[in-house]
Amino acid sequence: MIDRFIERLTRWIEIALAAALVIAVILNFASVVGRYVFGVAVVGSDEVQIFLMVWIAFLGAAVVTWREQHLRMDVLVGFFPNPVQKAVRAGEAIALFVLACVVVWQSAGFVRQMMAVDRRSDAAGMPMAVPHAAVTVGFLLIALIALRRLRR
Repeated sequence: MIDRFIERLTRWIEIALAAALVIAVILNFASVVGRYVFGVAVVGSDEVQIFLMVWIAFLGAAVVTWREQHLRMDVLVGFFPNPVQKAVRAGEAIALFVLACVVVWQSAGFVRQMMAVDRRSDAAGMPMAVPHAAVTVGFLLIALIALRRLRR
């Protein structure tokens, strides 16, 4: 049941990431047309595009982690007996969980600082907590995925 929920969630995340990419491309196109055809810059569009790409990267990392499509250096592991392979996978999941928790802790603290001082981007005026929260959310999902793997 949990796996089905996570699979549906990752599918919705993929759809949202695709939409974000389309929005970034539209913003880029509008910025080029505005600048070179009408001589008017679309203020803040570059920042918004970058922030969308940050979200795409970190949420995409969670999807890739769930689907186990990340790069692996496991050529030697395949030659080990099955119990050793399972132990290596468990060690990987533990290391991933610990690392992801450290990143979540640190990035959440930074997001809180950005919110406390109401830091905003220069051109778009977007709260800087929004792009920085991508790290927290992405690694929180990765930590939950690693925890799920450990329970299996």
